[in-house]
Amino acid sequence: MRFFIPLVLAGIFVAPAPPAHASGDLKATLARLDVAAAQFHTTTADFEFQSVQTEPVPDSDLQKGVVYYRREGASFQMGVHIDDVDGQPIPKIITCCADGRVELYDIKPNQLTILNKLSQYESWFMLGFGASGKELAARWNITDDGPEKVDGVTTEKLEMVAKDPAVRRIFAKVTLWMDLERGISLKQIFNEDPSHYRVCTYTNIKMNQPLPRDAFTIKTNRQTAVVNR
Repeated sequence: MRFFIPLVLAGIFVAPAPPAHASGDLKATLARLDVAAAQFHTTTADFEFQSVQTEPVPDSDLQKGVVYYRREGASFQMGVHIDDVDGQPIPKIITCCADGRVELYDIKPNQLTILNKLSQYESWFMLGFGASGKELAARWNITDDGPEKVDGVTTEKLEMVAKDPAVRRIFAKVTLWMDLERGISLKQIFNEDPSHYRVCTYTNIKMNQPLPRDAFTIKTNRQTAVVNR
């Protein structure tokens, strides 16, 4: 299975019931995300990312760990700490740096891969975590499917198709289940094509609390192999 760079985070938290609005009211949904984005600073959550292939040979893998997000104005950072892959301790760290670089560190083989040309896809990483309704609408064609429960929490189900053709070549569609009170997604499905998709779910969310010092830090040494792409 291909190495998955996650885009978004969230958790399970029973928030106060949101004001009622019509099912599929996209304008009202985006307005509420604008309000939530103004209060978004940091997020920590446990995650499970499951990648599924149905053809030509059925296959899947499951990654578990902890993810961190921080946004300060236009500055955005993400740190994904993978602890477990298919039940095995295979630690990896992914960071989205403030300058637009993405770094992937495989700890056991001690290899750091630096992706220098991903800044144009920053909206991927913010998708569902701190992005305002205006920011989402600027980059995605959105269909509001109305409210739906996720682990007992009322969310708004949004189907997203990227306006950028380069993004659509990677993900044909993204489906988000958004907690509109906090402006975060509790679940996402990324459809690459009819035979490949990824399901992301999140628990144990903590918002606007201090993050660990190493949330966005990768510690290498003299023996680390560095690959630039």
